[in-house]
Amino acid sequence: MNLEFTEEQVMLQDALNKYLEKEYSFEQRQKLSRNGVGYSEENWQNFADMGLLGVPFDEQYGGFGFGATGLIVVMEAIGKGLVVEPYLASVVLGGQLIQQAGSEVQKEALIPQLIAGELKLAFAYVERNSRFNLADVAFKAEKEGDGFRLSGKKSVVFNAETADKIIVSARTAGDQTSKEGISLFIVDKGAVGLSSRDYETVDGLRASELDFDGVIVGADALIGSLNEAYPVIESVIDFASAAICAESVGVITQLREKTVEYLKTRKQFGQPIGAFQVLQHRTVDMFMVEEQMRSLAYLAAIRVTDGTAEERLKSVSAAKVYLGDARPIVGEQSAQLHGGIGVTDELDVAHYVKRLTMLNVLFGDRDHHMQRFCQS
Repeated sequence: MNLEFTEEQVMLQDALNKYLEKEYSFEQRQKLSRNGVGYSEENWQNFADMGLLGVPFDEQYGGFGFGATGLIVVMEAIGKGLVVEPYLASVVLGGQLIQQAGSEVQKEALIPQLIAGELKLAFAYVERNSRFNLADVAFKAEKEGDGFRLSGKKSVVFNAETADKIIVSARTAGDQTSKEGISLFIVDKGAVGLSSRDYETVDGLRASELDFDGVIVGADALIGSLNEAYPVIESVIDFASAAICAESVGVITQLREKTVEYLKTRKQFGQPIGAFQVLQHRTVDMFMVEEQMRSLAYLAAIRVTDGTAEERLKSVSAAKVYLGDARPIVGEQSAQLHGGIGVTDELDVAHYVKRLTMLNVLFGDRDHHMQRFCQS
């Protein structure tokens, strides 16, 4: 399958790649991930100035209108650079929830701020017992005057620590696992009754456990229709899944290239170990995985943008299943072929492997998506 990018998308990709090569070395990335907030505000503003934050948004709100297909060029570069800035959490998840379900007032108020780098969002939807079931929502939103009272806990909320607003899924009707009766609300991070426990994830990013203890929000905090948020949540999670599949292509590309380069320089028995045929076969396997992952990621992006709900579901799950297959072939072999140093914190390869492992389980692991694909 061949997906040709527009001239604007190619220029955007080139600008981002050049920026990351110049300003985003592995050493700089490690410093950023450990600086307290986990990323650079200067980089975030530079991303905004380059137009990266507006890629998936409609032109009427100041975006490029590229959708998921245009997002590929950004996410591949993010994967190659091991970028720690909250692009996935704020632009892909939070921003798409506003674009797909928000009122015109909410879109006009929030999306331009998001594109300008003046607003950061986080999406709180995971609960301790929900695993990958988006409909398993115990978090409560009850009527309180003209507004709502929010009570409950959310887990693994990426970049909530530095978000200005949190979008949260809540049960407003029905049983705990019912797809009907789920609503979305947007809450100020500093709201009374909202507390968080922040931590670093295994791949060097940041996440939080959030506790909403009777947080009061107004009627204008509701995003979309009351009790009907599930289809929107599923659509946005599929959109984000297509995005991280594109990110995984960038990660896999880097792992393959770094492994090939190491095999050319590491010597054994008086010659580079890359001269041994069995190791060449392994790198060919990695190349084949990279190309197949790229094709599936591109197809998922196309279906998320233009396909039917069934086409979107099948293409996204197919890509995620293959990502689960690709992880051991590329991740484990790249670490193994580097020898003992391949699992150390000092080598970037180990961090690419960690990110690939996280991408495998994010929004559903291989088994979950295999079951989802077969049941659709």
